[in-house]
Amino acid sequence: CTSTRVRSYTEESGNASTDKYAAAVSAYGSNKKVMTVNGSPVYWNEYAYFLCAILANMERYGMQVVSRALVGDDRAQITEAIWQMKREGAEVILCTGGMSVDPDDRTPAAIRDTGARIVTYGAPVLPGAMFLLAYLDDGTPILGLPGCVMYARATIFDLVLPRIAAGVEVTKKEIAHMGNGGLCLGCPVCHYPICSFGKGV
Repeated sequence: CTSTRVRSYTEESGNASTDKYAAAVSAYGSNKKVMTVNGSPVYWNEYAYFLCAILANMERYGMQVVSRALVGDDRAQITEAIWQMKREGAEVILCTGGMSVDPDDRTPAAIRDTGARIVTYGAPVLPGAMFLLAYLDDGTPILGLPGCVMYARATIFDLVLPRIAAGVEVTKKEIAHMGNGGLCLGCPVCHYPICSFGKGV
């Protein structure tokens, strides 16, 4: 992967991390099975970019994407793909694509159809306003990732993932607090996480 987003971690930030949860991940390790469900438009021609961004984040916390499912914008198919991932032992499920409010964006409704508890659909963070977070009954997190994760250097995904990797349940109150410093300034040279982005928590 050679996207600008991936380079921002390795060339510009030096993979440094000041997040308080990074220490927990380092101390206890994170070998969580991460599985992705991808709907259109990602289904058609953008999944490779999404995967690059996801892998760049996973590697920072010792997590691996062990399974992927590519489905279209059929609501029932997305729901079934999520359950299939869970049956295969997924510890974290990422849903990419179809996260906006357009009529053909079916992913949020498909996640709801699993019966998962919705923590939030929407976040006071840019990039990442259309983020969704839910938990299945056994505590398995489902993250609905908006398209900005493909190209933006720092997003809501970067703020939430360390907590997910450390096994810390993310609350709606925490998401709300991310609005303090929730606007990425888009600096010419990205130094995240050594900046104010999302530091309200």
